[in-house]
Amino acid sequence: MKKVMIIEDDEILSGGLCYNLQKREIDPVPVYTIEEAKKRLSEENYDLILIDINLPDGDGFQFAKNTITCHETPFIFLTAHHLDDEIIRGYHLGADDYITKPFSIKVVMEKIQAVLRRCSGEKENNQYSCGNLAIDYEKRTVRKNGDILPLTPTEFELLQFFCKNRRQILTKEILLENIWDSKGNYVNEHTLSLNISRLRNKIADKESDYIKTIYGMGYKWIGTEQN
Repeated sequence: MKKVMIIEDDEILSGGLCYNLQKREIDPVPVYTIEEAKKRLSEENYDLILIDINLPDGDGFQFAKNTITCHETPFIFLTAHHLDDEIIRGYHLGADDYITKPFSIKVVMEKIQAVLRRCSGEKENNQYSCGNLAIDYEKRTVRKNGDILPLTPTEFELLQFFCKNRRQILTKEILLENIWDSKGNYVNEHTLSLNISRLRNKIADKESDYIKTIYGMGYKWIGTEQN
């Protein structure tokens, strides 16, 4: 069963969306704040996210940019905002649709099902964006705030491995095995730590270091989330 998170503080509207999704055998998960949404996203995966722009504890646009895109989950904005510039901004952030209130619940259900159908085929994604970083795995390029970031081949492989395993804590042994040992280039933990430090310094910005040290365990990709 497909699972859809609804980030909407209007409980009546949220309840109506949940009811209609259940009728279509889609599992709705209602949340009412950004903090609650962050917690849910850290615990499980979703097939689609519906998100209001004006939420009690933050801006839906910023949350989509900093968090939802890191999870590569399709998302649709639900909002009372009708300004063209805001609609365009929503699409630039990667939204699959932008639905303005008031809306027809039947139309919304059709749009949701269309996105779910379109995204149901699992394909290798050659690009990944998170915060101020845009990574192209195929071209092996990284942009930070739109500018090309010079990385060594080893730094790029580390970054790619972190991003593709971002829900896991990666031990030093796992990183050494996958980045060096598998190629017959056996190095010690000091070399690993040095490369991670250099990578961190290049990709870090005021929002995040992107790579968090989990003391006694290893490292984890945290995107722009600090918790």
